[in-house]
Amino acid sequence: MTDFTMKTDAEGIATITWDVPNKSMNVMSFDGLRELEENIDAALADEAVKGIIITSGKEGSFAGGMDLNLLAKMKADAGDDPAKGLFEGTMKMHALLRKIERAGMDKKTNKGGKPVAAVLPGTAAGIGLEIPLATHRTFVANNPKARIGLPEILVGIFPGAGGTTRMVRKLGAMAASPFLLEGKMVSPEAAQKAGIIDEVSDDPMAAARAWVLSATDADILKPWDAKGYKMPGGTPYHPAGFMTFVGASAMVNGKTKGAFPAAKALLSAVYEGALVPFDTALKIEARWFTHVLMNPSSEAMIRSLFLNKEALEKGAVRPEGVPDQRVKKLGVLGAGMMGAGIALVSAQAGIEVVLIDRDQAAADKGKAYAATYMDKGIARKKATPEKKEALLSLITATPDVDALKGCDLIIEAVFEDPKVKAEITKRVEAVIPEDCIFASNTSTLPISELAKASSRPEQFIGIHFFSPVEKMLLVEIIKGAETGDRAVAKSLDYVRQIRKTPIVVNDARFFYANRCIIPYVNEGARMITEGVAPWMIDHAAQMLGFPVGPIQLTDETSIDLGAKIARATKAAMGDAYPESPADELIFWMEEKGRLGRKSNAGFFDYDEKGKRQDYWKGMQEKYPLADVQPDLIEVQHRLMFAQVLEAVRALEEGVLMDIREGDVGAILGWGFAPWSGGPLSWLDIIGTPYAAERCDQLAEKYGKRFACPDLLRDMADKGQSFYGRFNPEKKAAA
Repeated sequence: MTDFTMKTDAEGIATITWDVPNKSMNVMSFDGLRELEENIDAALADEAVKGIIITSGKEGSFAGGMDLNLLAKMKADAGDDPAKGLFEGTMKMHALLRKIERAGMDKKTNKGGKPVAAVLPGTAAGIGLEIPLATHRTFVANNPKARIGLPEILVGIFPGAGGTTRMVRKLGAMAASPFLLEGKMVSPEAAQKAGIIDEVSDDPMAAARAWVLSATDADILKPWDAKGYKMPGGTPYHPAGFMTFVGASAMVNGKTKGAFPAAKALLSAVYEGALVPFDTALKIEARWFTHVLMNPSSEAMIRSLFLNKEALEKGAVRPEGVPDQRVKKLGVLGAGMMGAGIALVSAQAGIEVVLIDRDQAAADKGKAYAATYMDKGIARKKATPEKKEALLSLITATPDVDALKGCDLIIEAVFEDPKVKAEITKRVEAVIPEDCIFASNTSTLPISELAKASSRPEQFIGIHFFSPVEKMLLVEIIKGAETGDRAVAKSLDYVRQIRKTPIVVNDARFFYANRCIIPYVNEGARMITEGVAPWMIDHAAQMLGFPVGPIQLTDETSIDLGAKIARATKAAMGDAYPESPADELIFWMEEKGRLGRKSNAGFFDYDEKGKRQDYWKGMQEKYPLADVQPDLIEVQHRLMFAQVLEAVRALEEGVLMDIREGDVGAILGWGFAPWSGGPLSWLDIIGTPYAAERCDQLAEKYGKRFACPDLLRDMADKGQSFYGRFNPEKKAAA
């Protein structure tokens, strides 16, 4: 079985079809590259072939990109000189695509080549777009579901098979930047409008055939191979281009704060490549691509955001032997912001939803959330009135719990009070089928305790959504002490239905995500009480790649919520509760009525429209700024170690059962420094011996919360890494 096959018809058109066996979407492999080149060579050498069409055998898509395991293999196969192996492997891809681009034309006259067209049935991403960019004309099916783009930057690399160089030479640096620096994926119509592809057609194969048979030498000569070519928007030393590149550098650093190596390398490849001839630019692109791949950040990001994320979404931790548990009818208890969001994403997945609240008005308000969401989509031309009507028809809003009959999954999203949750659990279990799974969307309350109100604890589980539900990608599934495999499988299958990424953890206070987030927020608050400038704290976090710093995060999530969690935790833990100056600050802010964004007053001041202004100067009246501010790295290490040590403890205590979930959950759940690959990957990057040593230094200076966990100490002594010691396919440490 092969990935690429070729057939030549009576008119002399050689059609090369990409169709990877046993895959729903094409991905490029070593074998695929070799087969593609063999077919290209054969077509160019065959005098009977007048032109070439490269297309896909997959309905609705051309290709999803490169098999990222291929990059790891290139690096491993190079032995003692991995950079050389990566560079040479990348240059082989460049040579193949350049062969397609030149298509046998004479080097001096630029004549005599064979026209090569790309026909895309739909989605083309990564190398799935880089190949068409090397052809002479690209035809795309009129498929509104298709997406065209180069998303590599989102997994810590950049387009390295010529996509960077060709996109910039085709569009200019400014117009190419959303596709290269943001990984923007667009519809065929938008891609044509941007100038990425050439034609959108109801019958792209027919259009491509007609073009191939009529193409001239001038039609197949790329602009950058023609004499007198000038880059759109200008090169770096052109007056217009100079301003473009200055602005691009400012934009990249403004967005990434220098924390993402791939973005900086991409910009360098574009800048340097724009100063030289095309073939030299490809070599520069390959060098910067190799530079990124040699950075441990790219390996960690690829592993967490692509390989591990994909494995979890495909059921890597799903209990074996449990039949399909996809949800047919969902009951959502509580139509507040969380319940309304859960109802929305479930209806979007085609699931019938019963949305329950105390009275009809409250239930209707929850359903209205979905209507408002769809109205915004219609305004942005992302949805239609018909789609809105279809979605709303799936949601039944009612105060009548009898409407829950026939549900196979219940998600309770009522007020965070154990008594309220226990009451609704008993009331609903009297109505729902005996085999219905009952889940609580709680962010802090132990599932094993909540399950005590259930007559079916083996069917009781936690499904923790993050707010806002429709935007956040992670769902945390929590196993109680008696939760059975079917409940876990049901939850995983449901999360897959709504196209989110699940992690499964064992029950413990704050589960996994909040267990790590709270120390991050508290460490920021502690530093304020020590006189550290709040702007330094937030900016230090952003320079680590966090979307927002801990002070701003507290304002966004509300200060009184922090106070409530502190009181509840103290009540539950009693004398074991670790007293913290952070609590004193939070309680003081609460007394002042400065509850964060929702009250238009918190750690920040806000204008009358609710727009965040500067940090509130009143903080310094109680906690004056220190005359000497700490070193940036010191602040960053306190913020990082506050989180990663909790991740290690969660693994040590068996709350985390798979290190992949620890890393993926951190990045998707609260935006943990994506460049690092997650907390456990970050410890692997800095090395466990250094991490243990740094723990000792921080603990001596700031307290036992930074004490090195026994697991980390043991690994440091043995020189082990987390991904070396813990096999992701197993449930426990070696």
